[in-house]
Amino acid sequence: MKSAPSYLKHHFLIAMPHMADPNFAQTVTYLVEHNEQGAMGLVINRPNGLSLSDVLEQLRPEITPPARCQGLPIYAGGPVQTDRGFVLHPTGHSFQATLELGELALSTSQDVLFAIADGSGPQKSLVALGYAGWDAGQLEAELSDNAWLTCPADLSILFDTPSEQRLSAAAARLGVNLSLLTAQAGHA
Repeated sequence: MKSAPSYLKHHFLIAMPHMADPNFAQTVTYLVEHNEQGAMGLVINRPNGLSLSDVLEQLRPEITPPARCQGLPIYAGGPVQTDRGFVLHPTGHSFQATLELGELALSTSQDVLFAIADGSGPQKSLVALGYAGWDAGQLEAELSDNAWLTCPADLSILFDTPSEQRLSAAAARLGVNLSLLTAQAGHA
């Protein structure tokens, strides 16, 4: 009897140390969706050098962004549609384009950025340009090739842990020190 597939929505993908793809080497990816059609996620530990102020200056140049926006980094969410923005935040706020994901929501409309800037938006958020996408069966193949470790997502890692510590913090949830892992897979 065949068992039902196990999908990893609301999990972290932790890149194994031997990950060769430069888009994902040394990354933690939050899986927004994973089903029989494929998967979609956001890399959560790779700031791209921009801040929310930089983005807001482009979106509404007539308004000077508040100083707090200078300290809010924009992340390289993945190699797909790198000109498109995604904001991951706790539920409780709804915007023009918001997808509820359980305890989290994903908003893709500009109004979420304006609300964050104006202080009326979510208190915690992760803003990314681009996303990571996998076709049907592609992520499962990468998992069977030992490219990734997985663990349930942790909101404190997502929102409260500095980006440079997210990879080791996610691995630590599994009791794993990534520097001690090898690329070799064992089979009995």
